[in-house]
Amino acid sequence: MDLNANIPQGNMNERWTDYKGHVKLVNPSNKRKLEVIVVGTGLAGASAAASLGELGYQVKAFCFQDSPRRAHSIAAQGGINAAKNYQNDGDSVFRLFYDTVKGGDYRARESNVHRLAEVSNAIIDQCVAQGVPFAREYGGLLSNRSFGGTQVQRTFYAAGQTGQQLLLGAYSALERQVALGNVTMHSRHEMLDLVLIDGRARGIIARDLVSGELERHFGHAVLLCTGGYGNVFYLSTNAMGSNVTAIWKAHKKGACFGNPCFTQIHPTCIPVSGDHQSKLTLMSESLRNDGRIWVPRLKDEKRKAVDIPEEDRDYYLERRYPAFGNLVPRDVASRAAKERCDEGYGVGTTKMAVYLDFADAIRRYGRIEVGKQGLEHADEGSILKLGKGVIEEKYGNLFEMYEKITGENPYETPMRIYPAVHYTMGGLWVDYELQTTLPGVYALGEANFSDHGANRLGASALMQGLADGYFVIPYTLGNYLADEIRTASIPTSHPAFEEAEKAASDRISRLMNIKGKQTVESFHKRLGKIIWDKCGMARNEKGLMEAIEHIRQLKIEYWSDVKIPGAINEMNSELDKAGRVADFIELGELMCIDALNRQESCGGHFREEYQTPDGEAKRDDENYCFVSAWEYKAEGEWVLNKEPLTFEIVKPSQRSYK
Repeated sequence: MDLNANIPQGNMNERWTDYKGHVKLVNPSNKRKLEVIVVGTGLAGASAAASLGELGYQVKAFCFQDSPRRAHSIAAQGGINAAKNYQNDGDSVFRLFYDTVKGGDYRARESNVHRLAEVSNAIIDQCVAQGVPFAREYGGLLSNRSFGGTQVQRTFYAAGQTGQQLLLGAYSALERQVALGNVTMHSRHEMLDLVLIDGRARGIIARDLVSGELERHFGHAVLLCTGGYGNVFYLSTNAMGSNVTAIWKAHKKGACFGNPCFTQIHPTCIPVSGDHQSKLTLMSESLRNDGRIWVPRLKDEKRKAVDIPEEDRDYYLERRYPAFGNLVPRDVASRAAKERCDEGYGVGTTKMAVYLDFADAIRRYGRIEVGKQGLEHADEGSILKLGKGVIEEKYGNLFEMYEKITGENPYETPMRIYPAVHYTMGGLWVDYELQTTLPGVYALGEANFSDHGANRLGASALMQGLADGYFVIPYTLGNYLADEIRTASIPTSHPAFEEAEKAASDRISRLMNIKGKQTVESFHKRLGKIIWDKCGMARNEKGLMEAIEHIRQLKIEYWSDVKIPGAINEMNSELDKAGRVADFIELGELMCIDALNRQESCGGHFREEYQTPDGEAKRDDENYCFVSAWEYKAEGEWVLNKEPLTFEIVKPSQRSYK
């Protein structure tokens, strides 16, 4: 397959402007004749559906939740990046672009990342206009905080619930278009297949999750905005319903899958407490602004954290990475935590945790407040009380959540954290226009591979989702649809729709007729353990080959012994889950194949055979400076296509945060 990324010519900082100036347009009366399907209504989907509805297209939006407000985007707590440089601390569009390419360990496409940095400022203006309540400084300017992998403050936030507030902004814009009749909302619907006619996207097959009925929907283009596939690991920070199904169906119809093994492990999560758990909770990376990460200097330390004196503490990130300290990128922080725990310095009952301590920040903020309030003779108790008030204002809901889950008060004792699966940098391969290798099929936000390389910097997920939906797709989709204005709506009685619906129906029947003995959940748990152990924070050739074999065996077992209660034509959440887990099993195999093929370490992909003497990721730019775009051929059979990555501006070098 010939992969054409369709990158415009010319200077990097003029490409997007030049593209917009020459792109094909659809006139307003023609837009009303064109139908666009948007699958998923998180930040990318809601912003895309709202923007396209505003332009006049007939939009049909689908989500499996009962409301777009339940999209997993709400869980992105920490913030959203933009190069406003309000702090006057040296930020710029170029620096945001540079940090993102470097943070991704030189495995992202420069042109897409530069565009992302360019539109970042417009996202903040858009959201402020929608009423998103960003935190503000005393003088009225929007406030910023730091995130990992940068030396400037560029992260805009709304306490510890930024994703929720941004989603409400996009949801409001979406609902306005619903009320105006430009968007038709289909909630509690799941896409089960993609319909192609003459090689072009012409619609989807969706299942009404309440009645169990299969439905056919026509569209001149299909936008997949369904988030990431982190739940392939079973335990992750993702919402329980997050899945790979929509993009996997497109993949099996011919859309290449980009870099499936690039998974982000988030360093700041509440540790696993036992086998009963089905989900992990993320403590926002914003906490690393003020929290200091440490472990005891002694192995098997029995003392409580607060009883361990300063000289017996190892602030290992500050020791190993003095230039960035606690704000190193996520992959670096995660591996460092794993290394300390593996060496026997972990804390808590499982010894698989490190401390995140706010005592210094509480004292520091307390002294600042004392000065502001002119309290010359404030005692220690008053200082701490004032400091806790400041921390509560910045992170209160996160601290509350931690206490509810663990029963410990993080104002009084350090939090315990450990890395967990969070975001997936892989996804459907897309070109500069966000179009997949299937004409008319687009992937936005976390569902595509495009902007983060092998490691996403914190607070860039919200930025990419909204950039794609508000500012990129309205231009690039028009370029495609300009050639579709003579294509009348195709009736869903067309043989291609019948065939796709029959395939979806047959698969459901096949699953229901297995009538085995093991639950869907038990298979999902086993799959997750294989992938976490063999393709998680560290991978090696032997483990990956074992994983591929185990997954293939698991797949045979799944299709012969899974038990699904209930019936087809009714609400059946176990059946919904069964289809998703079947897709996860296939994806898991491809992830391990991709990880085995990439014989280098980069970002979140850490092959133990390829590391520097001091344990850092060791890239092989000569042989692996490409995007892996896997083409599905047959059951368990893929062909690797390569998109070479060329770096005109940010020349690849050994990443150093020291």
